[in-house]
Amino acid sequence: MDEKRQRLGELLVEYGLINTNQLKEALRRQAQVGGQIGSILIEMGYITTDDLLNFLSKQLGVPSANLLKLEIDPELLKLLPLDKIKTMKVLPIGIDEAGVTLAMVNPNDLMALNEVEFTLGRKVQPVVVPAAQMEAAIKSLCSGKECTSLAEEIEKQIRREKKEKPLGIISLLRYLVKSEATDMLLTAGVPPSIKLHNEVKRVPMENLTPADCERYARDMMTERGWQIFQRKGDYDFAVTYPDIGRFRVNVYRQRHSVSITIRHVSEILPTLSELNIPQWLEEFALRHQGLIIISGPAGHGKTTTLSALIDIINTKRRCNIVTLEDPIEYLHKHKNSNVNQREIGIDCESFASGLKHVFRQDPDVIVIGELRDPESFEIALHAADTGHLVLSTVHASNTTSTVERIIDMFPSKKEALIRSKMADSLLLIFAQKLVPRKDGKGRIPAYEKLVNTYRIKSFIREAKTHQIRTQMQSGTEDFYSFDLCLAELYRQGLIDMEQALRFAENEEYLREIAL
Repeated sequence: MDEKRQRLGELLVEYGLINTNQLKEALRRQAQVGGQIGSILIEMGYITTDDLLNFLSKQLGVPSANLLKLEIDPELLKLLPLDKIKTMKVLPIGIDEAGVTLAMVNPNDLMALNEVEFTLGRKVQPVVVPAAQMEAAIKSLCSGKECTSLAEEIEKQIRREKKEKPLGIISLLRYLVKSEATDMLLTAGVPPSIKLHNEVKRVPMENLTPADCERYARDMMTERGWQIFQRKGDYDFAVTYPDIGRFRVNVYRQRHSVSITIRHVSEILPTLSELNIPQWLEEFALRHQGLIIISGPAGHGKTTTLSALIDIINTKRRCNIVTLEDPIEYLHKHKNSNVNQREIGIDCESFASGLKHVFRQDPDVIVIGELRDPESFEIALHAADTGHLVLSTVHASNTTSTVERIIDMFPSKKEALIRSKMADSLLLIFAQKLVPRKDGKGRIPAYEKLVNTYRIKSFIREAKTHQIRTQMQSGTEDFYSFDLCLAELYRQGLIDMEQALRFAENEEYLREIAL
């Protein structure tokens, strides 16, 4: 039976009704919940009932029937004993002078055909029907309830089973993409949740069990990834489903169960204007040497901005770009540049180990997904100081705290040296926070810039970065604060004051300049 099921899937691929990835997902779902492959493909939305019936009819050389579209005389259903209907999976659906029309899951079952003809004493004409419809029809008949319309009872039974059966990961990913939310959160004890405009909203489903969450995680992970997760307790990776999209996934343990965060990543790289990021950032991205840092809180679009800058370089320069990412979110096609994307844990062990050998790869541009440790940052500074453009992200609340966070990575005895190197190599720190729009249509970035001019170099070297915010509060060519940007967004009617104050560095100053 399993071979026949698999063969049907292969034929559907061969005839172009589904692709190989869809078949793999359906076979994986079949292994979890059982059932016929054709019905699973319908359930997952890869084919329609009519697609399957038309295909089966041509392959088997018999007519097909959709039980949901037929009005079957209740008296017809009494022609065969219920036990024969159950064991042979057959259903009388029509009668005329030529004989009885018999719905079957397997119309080539000659033993069943002969037995029905012997029982009825009449010629039988087989028609093929979907296995799920036959199962639902048999359950409806076995319930013992009188029904005026078998089609309605079959539809109710199919809906009931769908509610009882947890959705597969494919269905959840489709829901995430359709919802336009940024993330989906899967945690045992609550329904699946989406994060829309930075607010968590529950999906109208049953609470997830620990087994559900583990199954979803294993569905998306390779066997190697699962082993790493088992050993470490958390795991980051990216996965692409060709007919749905690309997703960044974090799987982690909590309360002795598995939790999952899934982020939908657009496969089309957005431009700076589409991201509402100032166009002047392009000028820095096209420099040939120095360090550019994109900073901000987690989940506020740093990786997307970084990818937009990589795309600008890829389009407008002819150079060799090497990236170190954990995981790879946006896939860059080679344009005028070569883009070599290396994934931490797969292509190299860590950011530090990947950077140790990066100079042998003859890079012009080095992209580091995130600066997390002093060793990586020291190599990044060396690269920026020796003729390379280096781009990276740092988790920090603003531009000046970004400087201090990096310095704090190092022991105090190295502080003066690192400050000096940073003052020499830094081009720009661009910090961003995504603020909910006033019209409710997504979020818009508020940004802060710190351009490394001569006087900013002095502040960094002399450990006086905290003075930048007070001395340049009203904004200069080399410093533009979050508060100034938030005030401008408020005056343009793009955000409301409540949200502006929520993201402000200095609430009193923001009120003063915005109102």
